[in-house]
Amino acid sequence: MDDEKQPSGNGPLAGFTVGVTAARRADELGALLQRRGAAVLHAPALRIVPLADDSELLAATKQITDQAPDVVVATTAIGFRGWVEAADGWGLGDVLLERLRAVELLARGPKVKGAIRAAGLTEEWSPASESMAEVLDRLLEQGVEGRRIAVQLHGEPLPGFVEALRAGGGEVVGVPVYRWLPPEDLGPVDRLLDAAVSRGVDAVTFTSAPAAASLLARAEERGMLPELLVALGHDVLPACVGPVTAVPLQAHGVDTVQPERFRLGPLVQLLCQELPARARVLPVAGHRLEIRGHAALVDGELRPVPPAGMSLLRALSRRPGWVVARAELLRALPGTGRDEHAVETAMARLRTSLGAPKLIQTVVKRGYRLALDPATDAKYTDG
Repeated sequence: MDDEKQPSGNGPLAGFTVGVTAARRADELGALLQRRGAAVLHAPALRIVPLADDSELLAATKQITDQAPDVVVATTAIGFRGWVEAADGWGLGDVLLERLRAVELLARGPKVKGAIRAAGLTEEWSPASESMAEVLDRLLEQGVEGRRIAVQLHGEPLPGFVEALRAGGGEVVGVPVYRWLPPEDLGPVDRLLDAAVSRGVDAVTFTSAPAAASLLARAEERGMLPELLVALGHDVLPACVGPVTAVPLQAHGVDTVQPERFRLGPLVQLLCQELPARARVLPVAGHRLEIRGHAALVDGELRPVPPAGMSLLRALSRRPGWVVARAELLRALPGTGRDEHAVETAMARLRTSLGAPKLIQTVVKRGYRLALDPATDAKYTDG
């Protein structure tokens, strides 16, 4: 699958490029973004490795079938299904289900609740927030002293969860159903990192904490973590499906946006609000010019602009109404050379792309300026 997908038609995300780090449900998230006009850069930051033949999972399953725990916490649908399938493969499926019928079965959210019921079981409780913190609060309020609690792990340790149960006197059996590993092909991840630090993407979406941690780790390996953190702190919007996903980014001081409901649909809707709100809008030569990631909207009409043209447009928009010298515009062009003729060529293409040549004025022997409308000119040019 090609890692870059183009948008279809116009929409609230038209002109923006969004990076997708998800491994699971990446196509679904990508399709939701494209339907709203975004260009999508797909770069799975991890892969899921099932542990059907893993000795740790087999040992944990035998522990549970030999001696039923008091409580079982199921955290993910894919993990719960994988556990039951693996137990079937070892000939332990029926006895595992029998044990699970007799325990207090807690489901972190509706998806895992569905997987539990599909296995012919019924959960005793599920938090409205889908938060493991709420599951932990319930267990600690009930008291865990002397109780045996099996926890189906996400694929990475649940920070603080197991420790808190043990500190409360509980015995914890971890059930590691699958693991997150770096992707076999790092090419798409590296392209996303390059795009983020060069501001070639407007947002990066994260749907799991391991994906966020993996992207940060790869940036560190390549010696570009400081640049990435600056980009995520200023020009590139980090959007997380929920607070757990945001933890690795917050640990590096990166503020993220999150929807109120931890789902892909609300995540996309949040981007539909946030990205247009961050776009620069200027009244220029009697037109409304909105500058987006890889395109401009002129009076609401999407006008795709080549990368060189976008670099010039952004440089001009930083000081609208002011003359920007050719030498400065040359430095703004990707792959800067020394020939100022490159500026003239890129500027001609930019004007053609915008479809309104008078938006940008040539100031002879000095450079170029955005033709800011006189009524607003003072606002942008007086200091």
